[in-house]
Amino acid sequence: MARRPSTLKRRILILDVGGSHVKVAFSGQHTEIKLLSGPKMTPGQMMRRVLRAVKGQRYDVVSIGYPGLVTHGRIAREPVNLGPGWIGFDFERKFRRPTRIANDAAMQALGCYRGGRMLFLGLGTGLGSAMIIDGKVAPMELAHLPYKKEREYEEYVGEAGLERMGRKKWQKEVFTVVETLSRALEPDYVTIGGGNVRKLKRLPPHCERGDNRDAITGGVRLWDDAIESSLDPRIARRSGAN
Repeated sequence: MARRPSTLKRRILILDVGGSHVKVAFSGQHTEIKLLSGPKMTPGQMMRRVLRAVKGQRYDVVSIGYPGLVTHGRIAREPVNLGPGWIGFDFERKFRRPTRIANDAAMQALGCYRGGRMLFLGLGTGLGSAMIIDGKVAPMELAHLPYKKEREYEEYVGEAGLERMGRKKWQKEVFTVVETLSRALEPDYVTIGGGNVRKLKRLPPHCERGDNRDAITGGVRLWDDAIESSLDPRIARRSGAN
């Protein structure tokens, strides 16, 4: 295993892996690199693209937000919206740097968390979900729960639902889903992020709009020792926020 740098001033390479793009950024910088992903992208293909994109750049550690189930800091289920081969892939060996992997929604949630009980929902290729309760990341698995008409939540508020129903009906479903989940989970506030939050003309009550940089901030926070302990042994579960 690669050694962890002792300095707190380490530079972090952050990957936010989604069903349509992989966002690449460094801690302390405001610019991002956007790489195409898609349903056939394997981890090997992603690594080749990322390493080309960051060639010549210095970084000490790596954070990866993965759109799937992560358990004990390892990928535990193949993604729905990407190619195969993710389980058991050794990112740390490929990067030659210490690497931490979290569910993508958990990483975004960490980036926008400001205390109390927060429910994070990411509207992207699929539906990202995570909850943070008094600084502790709670595992979630909401995207593939049954919703209605033998379809899952993700099929209504993810990209497929937006394309099938159009923006107006899709927004109505988003409001309904937020209300349903809020009643069940009783958060103090809900943050809606992901690439499609910008397509909401207005937000449901008691909701905040996430920022595009939340995943990057979350990737930095993954290396905070307090956050690390809150994510062990499980990190918030599968989603497709992008």
